[in-house]
Amino acid sequence: MNQADATTVLPVPVIDHVVINVHDQMAAVAAAFHRLGFALTPQGRHTLGSINHLAMFGPDYLELWGVPDGEPDHTDVKDWPTGLNAVVFATDDATALHAALTAVGVPALPPLGFSRPVATPAGPTDAAFRIVRLPPPTTPAGRLFFCQHLTRAAVWQDRWRRHPNGVLGIAGVEIAAQQPEIIAALWRRMFGPAAVVPIAGGVRLLAGLANIDVLGEVPPDGRAAAMTGLRLRVAALDHTADVLRAGGIAMTLADGRLRVPAAAACGVALSFAAG
Repeated sequence: MNQADATTVLPVPVIDHVVINVHDQMAAVAAAFHRLGFALTPQGRHTLGSINHLAMFGPDYLELWGVPDGEPDHTDVKDWPTGLNAVVFATDDATALHAALTAVGVPALPPLGFSRPVATPAGPTDAAFRIVRLPPPTTPAGRLFFCQHLTRAAVWQDRWRRHPNGVLGIAGVEIAAQQPEIIAALWRRMFGPAAVVPIAGGVRLLAGLANIDVLGEVPPDGRAAAMTGLRLRVAALDHTADVLRAGGIAMTLADGRLRVPAAAACGVALSFAAG
């Protein structure tokens, strides 16, 4: 199979979740996201050493990811700046996905398995995962990997999917890049040329219910590329505004979107739109 043919075996990109890196400031960031109207899961701890809180939506979720305060960092958390740190695509078969990426010439680390304890209405269990990561030099804007959920019911519990701010799911991710074509070329190799379309000022990856937009801009921190914004779908924009206002969150309304500055959300510019 040549590289052009191999693109057909890769999955259509669908965002499983996005990750916000908090380093060792989990308590402060979790409190900020509570003020933003998110109902977070209890803190979890992976067998790899990292800790997290999740905001579970319908088909996807947002993860706050960090390390315990005062403990040695034996994960790659602090290798990246805080803020929006990863886009994670869904896969049903990490082994086959790794082979497919290799076939199209995309560097990929071998599948990695890990888990974390989680409480369920039926009692404690382990949420288990297998992920396939792209090496950091391949993805300058942030981490990019695929996640296979081995225990979906333990993660997507209905009791955690209702949020005071009315968020229903992820609508999009925004990336600022000095050279958008570098990222676009990687996506075309991974998902095929039809998945990447031009937009004003950059390119867009079509990813299921969400889009990932790369705009030709210099990131605020001066890096070559960085994930800077997260767009979210909500049930009713007026209700979301009321919740944000009650939390003391500054916001602006323009073009049918409520926008929250990055300073209020661990360096991530949030926007909310009815959907």
